[in-house]
Amino acid sequence: MAPMPTTDETAELAGRLRLAVTRLARQLRQTSDSDLSPTQSAVLATLANHGPVTLGELAELERVASPTITKVTGILQDRGLVEKVTDPADRRFVRVELTSEGRALVERSRARKTAWLARQLHDLPPEELAQLAAAADVLEHLTARKAAR
Repeated sequence: MAPMPTTDETAELAGRLRLAVTRLARQLRQTSDSDLSPTQSAVLATLANHGPVTLGELAELERVASPTITKVTGILQDRGLVEKVTDPADRRFVRVELTSEGRALVERSRARKTAWLARQLHDLPPEELAQLAAAADVLEHLTARKAAR
């Protein structure tokens, strides 16, 4: 069994991971074929993953203030990417959902980013691909945790 890393070693690893993930995220954003802001793209992705949600739920999922989500969804609605629909079960609530154009944009963006990343991975040796697969498992575990910590 490997020895437990020291606090300094853990902090150093955290810094390296933060920088690597930030750079990778930036490179993936740069492969986008749209002129959406990162926040607008994130909102579309959240709606694609979670379906129709209220503005309050969307603000919570995106971890932004209500006025911010109202502004962002207004811009996306003006562009025809989302629509606001009265909740049929409780007409006091309005839910935001993707339009077909918004869903197509998300799907195109995901496919483009996945293809770009697959090209980057293509020439890696099998042992590095195996390390990345193991790291992806750990990253998925980390990001599945609640942000309470």
